[in-house]
Amino acid sequence: MTGIRLTAPAPGWAIDADVVVVGSGVAGLTTALRCSAAGLRTVVVTKARLDDGSTRWAQGGIAAALGEGDTPEQHLDDTLVAGVGLCDETAVRALVTEGPGAVRRLIDTGAHFDTTDTGAIALTREGGHHRRRIAHAGGDATGAEISRALVEAVRSAALRIIENALVLDLLTDAEGCAEGVTLHVMGEGQHDGVGAVHAPAVVLATGGMGQVFSATTNPPVSTGDGVALALRAGAEVSDLEFVQFHPTVLFLGADSEGQQPLVSEAVRGEGAHLVDASGTRFMLGQHELAELAPRDVVAKAITQQMHLQGTGHMYLDARHFGAEMWEQRFPTILAACRAHGIDPVTRPIPVAPAAHYASGGVRTDLRGRTTVPGLYACGEVACTGVHGANRLASNSLLEGLVFAERIAADITGAADGPPADSGAPVRRTPVAGPAGAGTVTLLTAESRTAIQRIMTRGAGVIRSAGSLAAAAEELEALQRAAAAAEEDGPKDAVPGVEAWEATNLLLVSRVLVAAAREREETRGCHWREDLPDRDDAAWRRHIVVRIAPDRQPVVTTTDGAGFPPVRPGAPAGPMDAAASDRIRNHPADAPEEP
Repeated sequence: MTGIRLTAPAPGWAIDADVVVVGSGVAGLTTALRCSAAGLRTVVVTKARLDDGSTRWAQGGIAAALGEGDTPEQHLDDTLVAGVGLCDETAVRALVTEGPGAVRRLIDTGAHFDTTDTGAIALTREGGHHRRRIAHAGGDATGAEISRALVEAVRSAALRIIENALVLDLLTDAEGCAEGVTLHVMGEGQHDGVGAVHAPAVVLATGGMGQVFSATTNPPVSTGDGVALALRAGAEVSDLEFVQFHPTVLFLGADSEGQQPLVSEAVRGEGAHLVDASGTRFMLGQHELAELAPRDVVAKAITQQMHLQGTGHMYLDARHFGAEMWEQRFPTILAACRAHGIDPVTRPIPVAPAAHYASGGVRTDLRGRTTVPGLYACGEVACTGVHGANRLASNSLLEGLVFAERIAADITGAADGPPADSGAPVRRTPVAGPAGAGTVTLLTAESRTAIQRIMTRGAGVIRSAGSLAAAAEELEALQRAAAAAEEDGPKDAVPGVEAWEATNLLLVSRVLVAAAREREETRGCHWREDLPDRDDAAWRRHIVVRIAPDRQPVVTTTDGAGFPPVRPGAPAGPMDAAASDRIRNHPADAPEEP
């Protein structure tokens, strides 16, 4: 426990539940459906509308060994290679072996994937995959279809939903166990303002933190709220330095900021070429898979060509697809390009890397449990060890799906749930108590842009000791300025969504930079131009960060590439017995609101 919380009004309303799931993407809604089906009172809290999460923006698809001749073992091998020595093999094995069944259950839920003339699931290829194993829907609208199916299922199940709600902080009991969350409801609804959901099981499925950077494929709501909440609650995060920059994002200009249109890796999977302004394919000879190399390799190659040629972008050439293929296979991307004045049927698409996916996050075990009892994390907000230093394309939706089912099995105590994990004890640093911690100084809304520009300059695609040190100092200066303004008189930043988001972004940025400064090598998504080589002897290990009560990051490392238990000595069975008892002792007909 740290005792650190956002400055916010006291909750003016409260409801009770057995499980509260924060987030409405594939991870959150799958967890909620499974918990509800087991008879648990489940509440879904989502920052925007139910179907506005990051899942619906996913274009390419979901990876699983579904095709003839493909096996989970081959999927495992590709994932381990992409993760550059830092994947937890046990976690990856769980992902690839349980993945095909999880996708079939998703289909049973109502998701419709594209099929071949024979009725089989149509599969494509993406970077890092040696086989066609990416299932897609609507051509390039896979996330939208998965979101549609899950939202319909949730509404049909009559789950309690709180939309337009920004989660603030974790509620805990005297022993530091999760007891629910505080949240702020924006706009119209059954509730308004700051309230609380009391529940002994809290599942974070809040998505990513791409808004840390100026240009990202992430929606505006991806401000790292789940990671920030977990850090304030005393949870550990890991691998936060590994931010994947998608190689092919539609280039809208050097000064373009905010959410940028993604050009799916599946376009390269179907045969598009990366070229420079002269039409030369520069990926040939750089990797055995050329344009289909893992994303970190392609992003670095594009960035290097941009620097060598003094330009802000390269090109993706798929003119040979023809109009019919573009219209049928990639209608979403075609429409986005044409909306910005580019017709990929007749000209190459200008592309450049942009922040896309956080391979790290809140550290969990194989059942989604974090280092805080009763707090779970799933999807992009979590670090399960599956992705290592670089996520393999289209493993993200699968991770959310598989580990959501594992979390639900743990919470519900399902006898036929996935097997419990095991591992040797590991050293742990005692966490100081909450004395004197108090609330966090809020930043103004304008600080958001300042944070994004600092992070883009200092901790973007290319990093160095100098750029990271400068970023760390500038971020600390923002914190000091906010504290000074608070002491001098009326607060410039008043509690509200924009101030809370900016404050979350600052905390996540500080921890990301601390981890990136610690890792003195180049590996996967973490590219240090001053330390260009991979160093397995010193750095084939994970960086773990927590926040001390004095608000400073405490950085440690693991002993190797595997993840240690999240709570040494905790029971190996389903969720903690005390939390299970609290769920069982909730009368089914108890009033939900005071």
